[in-house]
Amino acid sequence: MELADKIIVVTGAASGIGRAMAVRFKAEGAKQIVAVDINIEGAQATAEMVDGVAMSADVSREEDIQRVIEETESNVGPIDLFCSNAGVGMGERINSPNQEWQMSWDINVMSHVYAARHLLPLMVARGGGYFLNTSSAAGLLNQIGGAAYGVTKHAAVGFGEWLAIHHKHEGVKVSMLCPQAVRTPMTETDNDATAAAASNGMIEPEELCDTVVEGLRDESFMILPHPIVLDFMRNKTSNYDRWIGGMNKLMKKITGAL
Repeated sequence: MELADKIIVVTGAASGIGRAMAVRFKAEGAKQIVAVDINIEGAQATAEMVDGVAMSADVSREEDIQRVIEETESNVGPIDLFCSNAGVGMGERINSPNQEWQMSWDINVMSHVYAARHLLPLMVARGGGYFLNTSSAAGLLNQIGGAAYGVTKHAAVGFGEWLAIHHKHEGVKVSMLCPQAVRTPMTETDNDATAAAASNGMIEPEELCDTVVEGLRDESFMILPHPIVLDFMRNKTSNYDRWIGGMNKLMKKITGAL
């Protein structure tokens, strides 16, 4: 997929990866960027940077995502690429409040489902479209700390696989963005999850966008800004018990567990 002349929606666009993607997509010649965030001031700032449109939305609410899709289709044009990027890191422990687990599920998983539920029929009717869903390397390798994060990001990858399996023949393309540590407001928190994710280095959002543009151009299902994640995935599947043992050692090192 070439980004020139495309209409693109980006959720979580007020900062971090979302803002960086909006800026990069505009630089690649996108026709229009719709910057979506619960933080409308941040979304408006991003929209001003790309001469785009800002919309407020709580992506955990299906009606908000439906509204974004309907207003974009009516007032801007047919959506070529929907970047379901908004995410949250909470529910660090098994005993974290149920509310944090539920919010993690609603934002990290169901937001992707809602976007597909309401946009997929439109894309199929016009012969195709593209979903770029942000998950995480934690969705492939799990997470030290960040219990709800690792679990829900796995589910996000699973949904992306299902979407691609069931709709590839209808021209609908899906890519999963699965980075390790990226310098964003989420990784400003000094906790075990951030320390583990950053063990292979912290990259800037602008660096990530290089990989995103390349991955979209190649229409790759899996987009890995940290290439070493592929090696970790192979190690995991080749010997699950050894991988669990290694992750347990890493957990003890990071958390100081005896």
